[in-house]
Amino acid sequence: MADETGKAPDNTAVRVALWRAMHVQIDPPPHVLDDEIGLRLAAPDDDWRRRPDMDPQATSGFRAAIVARARFIEDLVTEQADRGVTQYVTLGAGLDTFAQRRPEIAARLQLFEVDQPGPQEWKRHRLVELGYGIPDWLHLVPVDFEASEDWLKKLIAVGFDPGQPAFIASTGVTMYLTEDATAATLRQVAGLAPGSTLVMTFLLPPELLDEADRPGLRASREGARASGTPFISFYTPEEMLALARKSGFADARHVSGASHAGRYFADRTDGLRPSTGEDVLLAAT
Repeated sequence: MADETGKAPDNTAVRVALWRAMHVQIDPPPHVLDDEIGLRLAAPDDDWRRRPDMDPQATSGFRAAIVARARFIEDLVTEQADRGVTQYVTLGAGLDTFAQRRPEIAARLQLFEVDQPGPQEWKRHRLVELGYGIPDWLHLVPVDFEASEDWLKKLIAVGFDPGQPAFIASTGVTMYLTEDATAATLRQVAGLAPGSTLVMTFLLPPELLDEADRPGLRASREGARASGTPFISFYTPEEMLALARKSGFADARHVSGASHAGRYFADRTDGLRPSTGEDVLLAAT
């Protein structure tokens, strides 16, 4: 997957893309999310479905949680676009494929994907190589978070208008950041134009997970540590809401990840249900 055009995405980003493809390939319809484009971008070895972390049964809860998370955000984006919001920012975009899968919505927006420079250049090359290209409404914004670059200044430099409402999504990121770093992001978003919305996911402390999901969290923590990207932050819903309000959001609410089961899986007869452990902060300016 790596080449001279940039550093390939990290293992977590690839795993998410492969789980999304696995949902389409092995779970019966209706599919919560139809995404095999991430698989095309990642271009794994032919035996990728035999990887331990792709085990159809052992990882089904994670697979379901990942597609539910993405679907939840896409539903929100669609709702925001219908309200007239025209700016959509993805912080830590990874192998997100909304722009390629849903161009009928994305083309109504100015879409800004923020990620580390190496993986972002890699993704740019892959999009061109696969024929998707980079439309003028899609902005790939490299930000070196390790060097403490200001993502908002970078966005403004490529056309983001802080005076207009925006929808900001940050998924699967806060567990890798200190509380101070997350608070800094919250403060920046809270300072955006009235009518802006933030959706941010966070990991719950192990004791708040369903008993059956705790071994999976332990395995994920061990894998993250082994790959050099350890989980360092967990929040109770009350702690995340308090952090958001302290950072300037008057309107902040908690959406349980467990609620996705009723929202997207209620009529399924195959037993597929999302695991617990990742909840959502939904805040508005």
